[in-house]
Amino acid sequence: MGLETKFKERDLDIPKHRQGLIAAIELDLTNDRNVLAIFYGGSIGNQNVDLYSDIDLRIVVRDEVFEEYRINKKQRANNWGNVLFFEDFPWATHSIAHYNAFIKVDSFYYKNKDIRPSVWLQNIKIVKDSSGLINDILKKSLALSYIPTVEEIEIWRTKFFAYIHEAYRRVMRNEIYYALHCIDNLRLSMTTAWYMEAGIQPNTFGDWAKLEGKRSKLNDRQLLLLAQWHCSRNPNDILKVMKSIVPEFIKTHKSLCLKYDVEENPEWVKEILKLAI
Repeated sequence: MGLETKFKERDLDIPKHRQGLIAAIELDLTNDRNVLAIFYGGSIGNQNVDLYSDIDLRIVVRDEVFEEYRINKKQRANNWGNVLFFEDFPWATHSIAHYNAFIKVDSFYYKNKDIRPSVWLQNIKIVKDSSGLINDILKKSLALSYIPTVEEIEIWRTKFFAYIHEAYRRVMRNEIYYALHCIDNLRLSMTTAWYMEAGIQPNTFGDWAKLEGKRSKLNDRQLLLLAQWHCSRNPNDILKVMKSIVPEFIKTHKSLCLKYDVEENPEWVKEILKLAI
């Protein structure tokens, strides 16, 4: 994009600092006998790291020390560099540390039984695997393919209907940020549908990661539609964009129903949509 910012020199140094963090992580964890396995997901696992990629770290520990390691997850992250702040829920099994080099590390702690074959584990980088468990999981994960269930498609389309109705209500109440939130969810719903149609595991709803930009799995037409569905705070603009998303929904909905043997019921769909557009 050619953007020039005051952080240009800082940003160009990020890969060097990221490698420094990775080296510190691996030195710390590989020498810990309670750590059974270490692997990376995300951009490192996918081998498509860019300037701003974070470190998606997965750590498998012995069952008997799991709770201790979970409780001390923030202290452990301090071993690897200068942490400025944490995104953290004390009860969670993961922690997100933001370092002074403008890099974040998402560290997830697991017991052996928590790791199961999954399409999410098809692209990982294994650093330590003392029992061979992770290599076995990777092999089994690579044999999997994503096929959306009838239930997933049903949840997807009814949430789309709900966002259409809610966007209209919020515009009428002049709750513009709420209406814009609904429009964003309509856009996100369409990316979910496109991924399901292509047999690709969709992102967790609410996560826009890798849906745009060079690492997107969407085609040029879909990316163009996303760009065209941008709107301002003007109520008429919001309603116009909402209406413009509907033809693509109808088209993709029909395709998903045919492909995965789901009842389309176009008259039912039309009846729901006409209440708000």
